[in-house]
Amino acid sequence: MLFNGLLDLPWWGFVLVALGLTHVTIAAVTIFLHRNQAHRSLDLHPLVAHFFRLWLWLTTGMVTKEWAAIHRKHHAKCETADDPHSPQVHGINRVLWLGVVLYVKESHHPETMERYGHGTPDDWMERNVYARHSVYGLWLTGAVNVALFGLVPGLLILLTQIVWIPFWAAGVINGVGHFWGYRSWDVPAPDASTNIVPWGILIGGEELHNNHHAHPASAKFSLKWYEFDLGWAYVCVLEALGLATVKKVAPTPRFSAPKPVCDHQTLQAVIANRYDVLARYGASLKRTYRQELERLGHWSHEAESLKPVKRYFARMQQLSEAERGRLAEALKNSKALATAIAMRDELAALWARSSASREQLLQQLQDWCHKAENSGVAPLVDFSRRLRRYA
Repeated sequence: MLFNGLLDLPWWGFVLVALGLTHVTIAAVTIFLHRNQAHRSLDLHPLVAHFFRLWLWLTTGMVTKEWAAIHRKHHAKCETADDPHSPQVHGINRVLWLGVVLYVKESHHPETMERYGHGTPDDWMERNVYARHSVYGLWLTGAVNVALFGLVPGLLILLTQIVWIPFWAAGVINGVGHFWGYRSWDVPAPDASTNIVPWGILIGGEELHNNHHAHPASAKFSLKWYEFDLGWAYVCVLEALGLATVKKVAPTPRFSAPKPVCDHQTLQAVIANRYDVLARYGASLKRTYRQELERLGHWSHEAESLKPVKRYFARMQQLSEAERGRLAEALKNSKALATAIAMRDELAALWARSSASREQLLQQLQDWCHKAENSGVAPLVDFSRRLRRYA
């Protein structure tokens, strides 16, 4: 009686059912809550959107407005004391294992809901069922599970459904995704987002968290040729069926013949592709670094003192004051590398000057290219010429 339901399955059948049901929930979170509601990177057909709302009510009890508001606040206040779930502030263990507690705590802040929860569903079903009776969906799902699979398997599947999102989304993505992994894009400090792995399958593409923070309005999270975003694959299927419309993806750099001097189109392209610019600049820095090691002699004292610099290349915008001090000390033996790093900061400051006019920004970009091409640092000269090719 404890194991008998309407469906008589072997033990591995129950496991497959649990994994299948939780994967639908992952798809609902990444496609509906994240890409559609929080960032408006795609539009969904009303039937698809309402299916996801119903499914999330049945399997998680999460309210759309709360999820979108908390996530938007996370982006706006990333890694600060106001970030609802930063492991840099709260500690990795607290976010990983108790991330759902931080989520629930933030959901009770009316100011967060009012400021960041705009544009989310506010129809009769949302007000009177999904938001007002959020826990009833779990009770209904539990009853259906027991009827279909028996008491013990049904409750175990329900327990899996209940803990799946709090652990993988609230814990792993919000915790590990800001603590450990690789960074393709050196997003501005204090944002510490990382890509956990390059293949976003288990959590529907959310594993590519650094990519998302670099381009939050993009419906596609995979940006390198070796990365895979399963959520994006689902979005493409929905779009092919006429059930979704992609509004924005990360810009793809285009290049033309190098212009004699940067113009307004070059400026616009450089700012739009700023993370690609910084990634390519990182490759230029590594080339300068290798040339300096060869110049100094790989095993010389000067070269040995320069070698610790390499570990800073992937996160130049994240360095603490102490790290910048150690970096400056190491660069005393390499004027070329010191120049290249200083000019990287000058280039990154270009798109941070929100108060400057287009003419002022263009002049600053032209001055930067002139300075780079007269620096005497070969990789910097080559990079500046490539910069003038952005179209």
